[in-house]
Amino acid sequence: MDYFLELFIGGLTRGSIYALIALGYTMVYGIIELINFAHGEIYMIGAFTALIVATILTMSGMSGVSVLVLAFLVAVLYSSCYGFTVEKIAYKPLRGASRLSPLISAIGMSIFLQNYVMLAQTSDFLPFPNLLPELPFMEPYAHIMGSTEFIIVTTTAVVMILLTILIKFTKIGKAMRATAQDRNMAMLVGVNVNRVISTTFIIGSALAAVGGVLIASHIGRINFYIGFIAGIKAFTAAVLGGIGSIPGAVLGSLILGWTESFATGYVSSDYEDVFAFALLVLILIFRPSGLLGRSTTQKV
Repeated sequence: MDYFLELFIGGLTRGSIYALIALGYTMVYGIIELINFAHGEIYMIGAFTALIVATILTMSGMSGVSVLVLAFLVAVLYSSCYGFTVEKIAYKPLRGASRLSPLISAIGMSIFLQNYVMLAQTSDFLPFPNLLPELPFMEPYAHIMGSTEFIIVTTTAVVMILLTILIKFTKIGKAMRATAQDRNMAMLVGVNVNRVISTTFIIGSALAAVGGVLIASHIGRINFYIGFIAGIKAFTAAVLGGIGSIPGAVLGSLILGWTESFATGYVSSDYEDVFAFALLVLILIFRPSGLLGRSTTQKV
């Protein structure tokens, strides 16, 4: 039973990280129907930013929670600026173009950011310090769920609650929902659509940065390629739950995390990705819109 719980908690932790990244995919798609394939690289940039900040602060004599807080804040702000800039440079000029043009631009931006970080930093793996503190009340449960896993799951849950409140009860959230429902009508009633789209990219990038710092602290190493792998998994989770659906992104992420964890524990770690993508194929065959997605009818 302890082994099952260990795998369950491991899958929950993975799913929580995937959810933070998948929300960026699904929010952007819900607003402008674009798959932002550069989103995984924003996650990677957030992790590298936190590493640089944490290293500088540690060398200057700081330690403890202050390093964690400052590294988080700088990573979130820096990644948000990247998300904003990517939208303005790579996507906004192509907003009226065919679907293929922004898709190619997104892939090109992903490749550019990967190589930019590789040249600016290194192609090797770098050690990442565990910035997350040890929680004394978690010591009796350390064989099942450690402090790092608890912080990751709790942080993700808090972020989901805050995001739900933002979207349902704030002015910008209502503007997001209006833009997602009908962009042209939202413009007619006075919604600043460009600002809504930019805000969506900023929020999604901030969530990706949070995920990048958490998982880098958990795993203990990073390199320029981690964004591609995490981005593909998070995109799979978003499609699994229903692209464009925020609850679907969370549900799909948790299912994907548990699938990988149990496949690794009971079958083999070699088949981790096989089970994950096989699940995606089955969902696309039997429910193409995803678990919580809604089928749409296109008029011609």
